[in-house]
Amino acid sequence: MTLQQLDYVISLSKHKNFEKAAEICFVTQPTLSMQLKKLEEEIGFLIFDRTKKPLQQTPFGSVFIDKATIILEEVNELKAIVNHDIFAIDGEYRLGIIPTLAPYILPLLLPEIASKHSKTNLIIYELQSEEIIERLKNRSLDIAILATPLEEKSLDENIIFYEPFYGYFPDGHYQLKNKFIDINDLDLNELLILEEGHCFRNQTLRICQVKDNFSGNNISYQSGSIETIKRLVEKGMGFSLIPALSKEIGTNPNLLRAFSAPIPAREVSLVSHRNFHKTGIKATAKKIILENLPSEFETGTNIRMIKWR
Repeated sequence: MTLQQLDYVISLSKHKNFEKAAEICFVTQPTLSMQLKKLEEEIGFLIFDRTKKPLQQTPFGSVFIDKATIILEEVNELKAIVNHDIFAIDGEYRLGIIPTLAPYILPLLLPEIASKHSKTNLIIYELQSEEIIERLKNRSLDIAILATPLEEKSLDENIIFYEPFYGYFPDGHYQLKNKFIDINDLDLNELLILEEGHCFRNQTLRICQVKDNFSGNNISYQSGSIETIKRLVEKGMGFSLIPALSKEIGTNPNLLRAFSAPIPAREVSLVSHRNFHKTGIKATAKKIILENLPSEFETGTNIRMIKWR
């Protein structure tokens, strides 16, 4: 078994076509076919079902390809260390980000990446936290920005900031008479929350100290959007908690109220697999985000960090 054979297998899994895979690998189609056959004879099972169009992986083949992908990524990272380019940020990176951060973080990060780092290509995946975690663990994502702590031994978490929560209330709500709000004074029957599966929903429930099966006012919000929740608040359908970054976009400042200390906040981190060694892209992304954050995103003794898992 050789690294070259593994490279052929992964190319076939991506393109599902011998001719295309051979072209990508800069070999002839007979050479690629011969190497695949030799590998399958060595390991004792078929990696691909050649009777299917397009080419499909066998059940054993899927397991083999997943492991081969990890092995080749490890080899490439080892080469990066040897070549002293772990601090370089040129190349292609797969970035995952949760929906409750994407509309607010990406505008801080992407313009500078595009203008100052033209050889850095980011492929963005907007996904919920659990899927991001799985993709980081199986190495189909390189880095991610999401709420932490995750408490996953295979992942490395680099805290970027703590994001305070605010209360957002409809016009005329009794809480708007107060300069600061206390969670114990809120009527939770009026609370609007995101659909299940969002870590921000879990954080909101923990702040409000209610059970996971809490249904608010019995209306299901399938969009999973903080911006949708804000529009509903403005129409008088209840109140909600919103993260500080979201108040910079499409928010009526007269309807916002800060919490009294200790202020509830979520921890936001740059996360990667512990074996991902391209520290340059992580350091650069963190630096750009911090340089563009509002000044209120400073950690301090008045912050009460809310876990979501």
